[in-house]
Amino acid sequence: MTNQLIGSSERAGLREWLALAVLMLPVLLVAVDNTVLGLALPAIAADLHPSATQQLWMMDAYPLVLAALLLVMGNLGDRIGRRRLLLVGATGFAAISFLTSFAPSAGWLIAGRAGMAIFGAMLMPSTLALLRSTFAVPAERRLAIAVWTATFGAGAALGPLVGGVLLTAFDWGAVFWIAVPVLVPLLALAPLLIKESRNPAPGRADLLSVALSILAMGPAVLAIKEFAVQGPGLEPLLLAGFGAAVGVIFVRRQRLLAASAGRQPMLDVALFGIPAFRYSVLVNLLSMIAMVGFLFLVSQHLQLVLQLSPLDAALVLAPGALASIVAGFGVVFAVRRIPVRVAITAALLLSASAYLSIAIAGAGVSALVLAAAFTLLGLGVGAAETLSNDLIISSAPRDRAGAASAVSETAYEVGAVLGTALLGSVVTVAYRAHLYLPAGVDGVAADAAQGSLGGALDEAARIGGERGAALADAARAAFESGVTVTTALGAALMLAAAVIAWRGLRQAR
Repeated sequence: MTNQLIGSSERAGLREWLALAVLMLPVLLVAVDNTVLGLALPAIAADLHPSATQQLWMMDAYPLVLAALLLVMGNLGDRIGRRRLLLVGATGFAAISFLTSFAPSAGWLIAGRAGMAIFGAMLMPSTLALLRSTFAVPAERRLAIAVWTATFGAGAALGPLVGGVLLTAFDWGAVFWIAVPVLVPLLALAPLLIKESRNPAPGRADLLSVALSILAMGPAVLAIKEFAVQGPGLEPLLLAGFGAAVGVIFVRRQRLLAASAGRQPMLDVALFGIPAFRYSVLVNLLSMIAMVGFLFLVSQHLQLVLQLSPLDAALVLAPGALASIVAGFGVVFAVRRIPVRVAITAALLLSASAYLSIAIAGAGVSALVLAAAFTLLGLGVGAAETLSNDLIISSAPRDRAGAASAVSETAYEVGAVLGTALLGSVVTVAYRAHLYLPAGVDGVAADAAQGSLGGALDEAARIGGERGAALADAARAAFESGVTVTTALGAALMLAAAVIAWRGLRQAR
C-alpha cells in the first residue's frame, strides 16, 4: 500500500510548495534541452560537419524516443512509485548528458540524445503526476500546474538564452553540462520533501501492452518525420501503416483489459471520450509545434542570416521567455471571469499572429520583428498550455494520474518532433527551391550549399572573394524565402487549432 498522498485532505503547506520548487528542476531541464541545441547547431555543424538530415536528427532523436516511451514510463511510475522513477531518471539523464558533451561525431551525438531521452521519459510524467497527488485542492492544483507550464514554456524559451551564454565562453559541448547542476539538487532534496505516490491497486503488469505501445508510437512518429524530410514515399507509408495497425491492436487490448475483472489497462482509452481531455491534448500538441518550430527557424535566422552572436540572438528571444511566464500565471486568474475555451482560443490566435507577422514582413525581417513575434508566441503558448494541462489532469481519475500525464507529455514530444521535422523540413525544401548558385560553384561545393544554409556559408568562407560573397548572399536570401513560406504554414496551423479549440471545448470548465 502506498504512503498517504500529500495534501489529500487539506490545503498545501510549506513542505508542499517547497516540493513544487524541487519538481520544477527536471521540468526546467527537459524544456531547456528541447530547444537549447537549436542555438548550438551552427557551432556543431562547423565542428562535426553533419548533413542536413543529421542536423534534423540531432534535434529530433530526443523527442522521438521520448514520445515512444512516455506512456510506458507513466504507467511504470503509477506502479513502482512516481518519486522513485523520477530519481532514477534524473541520475541517468545527468550522466548521459555529460557524456554526450564529448561526442566525437554527429552519429555519437545523435545516439547520446536518444540515450538522454530514455531517462528523460521518466522525468516529465512523474512531475505532473506528483503535482496531482501533492495538491488536491483545485485552486492550488491549478496554480501548481500554472507553475509547471510556465516553467516548461519558460525553459523552452530560455533554451536559446542559456545556450547563448554558454557558447560565449565555451564550445558547443557546454549546452549538455547544465543537466548536472540542475539535477544534483533534485536528487538531494526530493527524498526529503516529496512523498512517494503510486496507484495502490495497479493490477498485473501487461508486458504485451508495453511492447505494443512502443511499436505503435515509435514507427508512427518516425513516419511523420520521414514524410516531412523525404516527402511521400514507400518508407514513411509503411512505417505509418505498421504503427497504425499496432495502434489499433493496442487500443483493442486496452479495452479488453478494462472490461476484465482484476486487470487495469495501461492506457484508459475511455479518457479520450471526454471532450475536455481529447481537445486539450490536441492543444498541447499544436502549441509545441508552434514553440519548437519557431525556435528552430529563428535561432538559425538570427545567427546565420542577421549574423548575430549566439548571446545577442538569445537576448532577442528573452522577452518571449518572460511573456510565457506572465501568461501562464495571468491566465489562472483570467479564467475566473472568462470561459476556458475563450481563453484557449485567444491564446492560439496570439500564436498564429506571431507566425503571421513574420510571413507578412517577408524577406529582410528584422531582429525587432522577430523579438515581437516571439513575445506574442510566448503569451499564446504559456496561456494555452496552462489551461490545457489543468483540463487533462483534472479530467483523469487520481489513480491514473501518471498515465494521463504521460498522454499530455506524449503530445508535447510529438509536437516537438513535428515542430522541427515538419517546419524544419519545409524551410529546407523552400531554401533549396529558392537557391540560385553563382557561376562556378559546382560539384562538392554545390552539394554542400544545397544541403543547408550552414553548409553554404562554410563553402562561401572556403571559396572567398567575390564568388564566396555571392554564394553567401544567395544562400541567405534563399533561407529568408524559406522562412516566409514556413511561417505562413505555421500561422495556418495555429488558426486551425483555434477553430478546433473553439468548437471542441464548449463544455470545458
